[in-house]
Amino acid sequence: MKIGFIGSGNIGQAVAANAIRAGYSVVMSNSRGPQTLAGLVRKLGPKAEAATAEQAAQKGDLIVVTVPLYALPELNTAGTAGKTLIDTMNYYPGRDGRIEALDKGTTTTSELTAAHFPDAHVVKAFNSIFASEIETTGKSGDDRHRRALPIAGDDPEARQQVAELLNAIGFDTVDAGPLHEGFRFENGTPAYCAHADRTQLTELLKQAKE
Repeated sequence: MKIGFIGSGNIGQAVAANAIRAGYSVVMSNSRGPQTLAGLVRKLGPKAEAATAEQAAQKGDLIVVTVPLYALPELNTAGTAGKTLIDTMNYYPGRDGRIEALDKGTTTTSELTAAHFPDAHVVKAFNSIFASEIETTGKSGDDRHRRALPIAGDDPEARQQVAELLNAIGFDTVDAGPLHEGFRFENGTPAYCAHADRTQLTELLKQAKE
C-alpha cells in the first residue's frame, strides 16, 4: 500500500518513517515543491518519493493531511475522492487565528477537514501524540502493554484501515466512533498526548467535556 502525505513536517516524517519500516511506500509533499524534499526522500530510502500535493493525493491509496490548520482552506482536493484521509491537525488559536465554530464547540477540527474534502472518508488520528513519540513508543503486536492512540471517523471501513496502519507501526487503537467524537482527544483534553494503554485511554476519552 502507498500512503500520500500532504505535508511533510515532524508528524508526517515520523509517520512516514514508521510506515516504511512496516512495509508501506510513501509519497511526500509540501507547499514548497518536491525539489525541496530531496534530502528527506534520501533519508527515508527507496520506498519514498517526492511529489506535489496533488500527485501525492492521487498516488496514495491512503492519504495523510498534516499541515497547520490555517492552511486547510488552501489545500487542493484533487485525487482524494473515495479515499481514506487521515487528519492529524489541531487547533492553536495563537497560530491559526480564531475560528468561531471551534471556539463555540459547534464543530471539530476534523469536521472542518471533512467539509473541505467532502468526497473523502476522513479519520482523525495522530493528532494526540508528539511526533518524536511516534517513532519511540510503538511496540510489537505481541506486547501486552502497547500504547493506544484514539481515532474517530464516520466511515467504519476507513476507521478500520487506519487501525490497521496503527497496528502495523506499533500502536493499539481506541475507536472513539463518529468524526464529531474527535473532540474527546483534541488538545486540552485528558486524552491528548496521554501515554495510556487501551483500557486507560478509553477512560480518558470519557472525561472530555464538549
